[in-house]
Amino acid sequence: MVDGTLPGERTQPLRARDPRALGVYELVGRLGEGGMGTVYLARAANGVFVAVKMVRADLAHDDEFRRRFRSEVNRARQVPPFCTAEVLDADPDHESPYLVVEYVDGPTLAEVVEQRGPLTKANLHGVAIGVATALTAIHGAGVIHRDLKPRNVLLAPGSPKVIDFGIARAMEATSANTRTDQMVGTVAYMAPERFSSDPDTPVTPAADVFAWGSVVAYAGTGSTPFWADSPPATAARILTQPPRLDGLSGPLRDLVAHALEKDPANRPSSRELLDLLISGNERPAATAAAFADQPDLRAAATEAQAVTGYTSPADGTTVVPTLAIPPGLIGYDENSIVTVPISPAPGLPLPPPPPPEPARRWVLPAAVAFLILAVVAGAVMLALSLRPPADSDASPPNAEPTQSAEPAPSVRPNMADALISESRWKASALDSGEASCEFDNGLVVKRANADPYKCKGPQDVIPANLRAEVTVRLLAPNSCATIWFRNDGYHGYQLRVCERNIYLGEHRSGGGAIPVLRTMPLGDDPIVLGEPTRIDLAVSGDRLEVSRDGVVVDEAALTVPELQAGKLLLGIHTERDSPQKGRYEVAFTDLRVWYM
Repeated sequence: MVDGTLPGERTQPLRARDPRALGVYELVGRLGEGGMGTVYLARAANGVFVAVKMVRADLAHDDEFRRRFRSEVNRARQVPPFCTAEVLDADPDHESPYLVVEYVDGPTLAEVVEQRGPLTKANLHGVAIGVATALTAIHGAGVIHRDLKPRNVLLAPGSPKVIDFGIARAMEATSANTRTDQMVGTVAYMAPERFSSDPDTPVTPAADVFAWGSVVAYAGTGSTPFWADSPPATAARILTQPPRLDGLSGPLRDLVAHALEKDPANRPSSRELLDLLISGNERPAATAAAFADQPDLRAAATEAQAVTGYTSPADGTTVVPTLAIPPGLIGYDENSIVTVPISPAPGLPLPPPPPPEPARRWVLPAAVAFLILAVVAGAVMLALSLRPPADSDASPPNAEPTQSAEPAPSVRPNMADALISESRWKASALDSGEASCEFDNGLVVKRANADPYKCKGPQDVIPANLRAEVTVRLLAPNSCATIWFRNDGYHGYQLRVCERNIYLGEHRSGGGAIPVLRTMPLGDDPIVLGEPTRIDLAVSGDRLEVSRDGVVVDEAALTVPELQAGKLLLGIHTERDSPQKGRYEVAFTDLRVWYM
């Protein structure tokens, strides 16, 4: 596309602080944000539109991240563009490192299912084949996706396209980004081995195959196969329970169940997935319909098979076997489901059958068993004391858990701080002495006038969908413990927790009144001065739900569409109509934040 119009309905205008160019690429709009950075629509020198992912600032200053980013980009550029968004360019050494990929003008699989419900059989088989084709190309180039999920599958004209393959690894094990309680990925699509307590447990292509099974199940049923009422409970189901595949049928259901085996050694390879989906005389009519509607998909699948053909050890001849699953071993079973070549491609010899081997049973390692107990215990504790986040897997069967474009919450909070000493938050004060943040049995915030004041906290850019919990104490009349979220440094939402009301406002730097978008009265149960109160805010899409001590207070619409990913900050403001001069004081302890 080389005319002057911008493609895509989802392109948003650039914000004031966005760059206007990266290298030779002119940035013309925003496509989204995620844990790794911001994705822009850009115009190349030849006028063609591309997608440019700019790494966020805190990662850009991490030398280990840059090294990994450079390595993973080089790998990703070797992936052939079979149902993938082709990697076109990158500059890991730029002040703001960036990656350039083919621009795909189409909705995500998540958006389509959320808006229209599960896919038709032909479209479902098209997605299953397209994602299997992409994984075959990705794995054939020695790359592992690591974060395959519906938001990383774009339904483009011609064939589905998988994005963000291989780059997630660059975010792991960097000095500034990953702690022992974090991992890259989305809980609902993670393979059991991803939850291992052994840090040396390898991530293999089999983890992507498991994610393929979860993605296809979601596309065909509207829910993930292990969905539960919280991320810890979802992880426990993945580790211990069979998948729920009601709504799928026939050979595709059997193949999804096979891909969701607990033991990675028992899952098919991505190439075997592809062969099972498109080869043989018993290929479902839905597959033929998918190919009839999407000839580009047929061509991509055929090319992916051609470049990843099997080689017979006897004579070196490349063969493309057709695979089938023997009757009686279909569906979820801890025994290995053996894939057996039953017919060669026309004109090609069939390799000799492998020697028989006993069915493999998956034995739960002691470390993983211990993790299961810990996860289940954590899920019970959450169920007893906390409401599940609005963007968790507790979605009805017709909705995918709401997520951002990049990384999901881990079993533990993505961010946690007891707020009893300097860690993520720092002590600070105005030179005038009119405001301060200090540590005294919590993060204590004081103000001598009615203006808001923010404490110095982490600069992490948190995805738009999040859940945050914090204990607050109001230590002086008319004082309000205040939480800023989706804050980009000068513009964001403000949640003001006061004695008799909780207010949602839109805050802009530079002074002036803060417009109140929603007043949430506490009625006959006001917050008692000095008494701790647990505040929970769950942010999902354009909705906010606020709870107090586990009881929902109210919900509100988030009406400023440009406010998405941003920082989460703590501080102080005052009740409406409070005297301009006075003593205002609040305290915070035990902050926990989850996001996807």
